[in-house]
Amino acid sequence: MFDLPVDTMEEKRAYRIFRKNLIKEGFVMMQYSVYVRTCPNRDFSKRLENRIKKYAPKSGNVRMLMITEKQYEDITLIVGSKRSQEEVIGMERIIYI
Repeated sequence: MFDLPVDTMEEKRAYRIFRKNLIKEGFVMMQYSVYVRTCPNRDFSKRLENRIKKYAPKSGNVRMLMITEKQYEDITLIVGSKRSQEEVIGMERIIYI
């Protein structure tokens, strides 16, 4: 999950680079500024976290949350519908938000 400033040209560029790198890492957009991906185990997710730290912007707010597949399935959708990208989520994996 992230909230990045986009007031200056440099900040906009940092935002685009960050978002493109998330997509290269296999993340898909759940909703604006919230991206998810599955990880086979905690070791993999830790290595992923370290890679993301390398290209995270210097300013703004970037947070990572790890939940299990079961916890992800228990999310209650109040308004709207699941995005087609969310069907990518597999079974028995850790979800990184």
